[in-house]
Amino acid sequence: MDLSKKIFQKKKFLIYGMGKTGLSSYNYLKKNNQISLYDDNKKIFKKKYLKKFLLEKSKINQKNFDYIVVSPGINVHKCNLKKYLKKNSKKIITDLDIFYSHHSKNKIITITGTNGKSTTAKLLNLILRDHKKDSRLCGNIGKPILEEKKISKKTLFVIEASSYQIDYSKLFKTNYAVILNISPDHLERHGSIENYVGAKFKLVTTQSRKDFAYMNVNDRYLKKKIKNSKIFSKIINVNYKAIHNFKRKITNPYFLSQGNQENLAFIFSISRKLNLQNKKIIKKINKFKGLKYRQEIIYNNNKITFINDSKATSFASTINILKSLKKVFWLVGGIGKLGDKFTLKKNECKDIGAYIFGKNKNFFIKQFRNKLSYRCFKDLRSAVKQVLKDTNNNNHNLHKTVLFSPSAASFDSFKNFEKRGEYFNFLLKKYKVKETINAIR
Repeated sequence: MDLSKKIFQKKKFLIYGMGKTGLSSYNYLKKNNQISLYDDNKKIFKKKYLKKFLLEKSKINQKNFDYIVVSPGINVHKCNLKKYLKKNSKKIITDLDIFYSHHSKNKIITITGTNGKSTTAKLLNLILRDHKKDSRLCGNIGKPILEEKKISKKTLFVIEASSYQIDYSKLFKTNYAVILNISPDHLERHGSIENYVGAKFKLVTTQSRKDFAYMNVNDRYLKKKIKNSKIFSKIINVNYKAIHNFKRKITNPYFLSQGNQENLAFIFSISRKLNLQNKKIIKKINKFKGLKYRQEIIYNNNKITFINDSKATSFASTINILKSLKKVFWLVGGIGKLGDKFTLKKNECKDIGAYIFGKNKNFFIKQFRNKLSYRCFKDLRSAVKQVLKDTNNNNHNLHKTVLFSPSAASFDSFKNFEKRGEYFNFLLKKYKVKETINAIR
């Protein structure tokens, strides 16, 4: 596909999926193109101005579209148009492709990985803005990239990209490719760990000799991919030990976990290439409040801490924080991910007690058996009630942590991880956690 600002002008588009991404694509393309819209859920077309562009499934095959803009939430293998998309796979593009056709000359930093994408992207953007850079945070975090306005030659973009966005894209390239980590995830969509890794690694294989790729070259999945891929960009190995030089200056408790310290290693590595000042970086790190429902400290004193980590949708996203804590009351449950494994050994679990909630308890029981103590509960509410009772009755001298880190998808009981996180906070207020904390003092 040739790169030109006019490549996506005076063309016929089908936009599939009318969430934030689809709507932003429609608004961006509507002026100079012929647009048709489709979504598996017709109820989404409540707005009259969108309804007139809605195309019935039966009429889609009658149209000859130049491009099909697919939103990342659409599973091309399990959707209403799966046969049509398979037949026309070469026409599939994303909002990232449309963006890149207009702004390929701007500096682009793209962050992907299984865990830590949002935190790393948000923090890096704040650091860049603190250095007076016109940095824009977009992609999976913040507003869709096609909604960005007043873009100049000096504007640089920090993009959080999912494996779906990268996989579906045909044109998009990035100057700085960041792969934070890899663990089995979204295998129900990608089909295998090899396909999942391949989707993320596409960020690297599409780069030029002037570009840079940041990753842990010793990661077992990436190591194999590096060996078997044709790579033009310069690979920069991110050494997690490098963070030790700055550890004593970092006072923010949010960065006590190994996972978040690994995220910082990437921040410092990229910052060196961008000639940013360590003093300013550390100052911003220590002021960083973290993102909602990502290892978020809700209540804390010298005896007990309550952490809301609802964003954790796999064991890999929970294990690092478990390693950094003592005397953990762990609330865990939901829909377990295909291929996901609880890799901590028995001797690493002696201070962990699991409170399993939700409909898919057997998935967790199989993972925890002969490793740690666990109890099962009908739902999150009953699990929280028992945790509060147990923390009150437990007189252990060690600092206690109530960790809400479900390590699974939320869809058995909640619309998304945000709603799940909101409900946990609601329960803490309902059961007067502040009073519980005061009683423990």
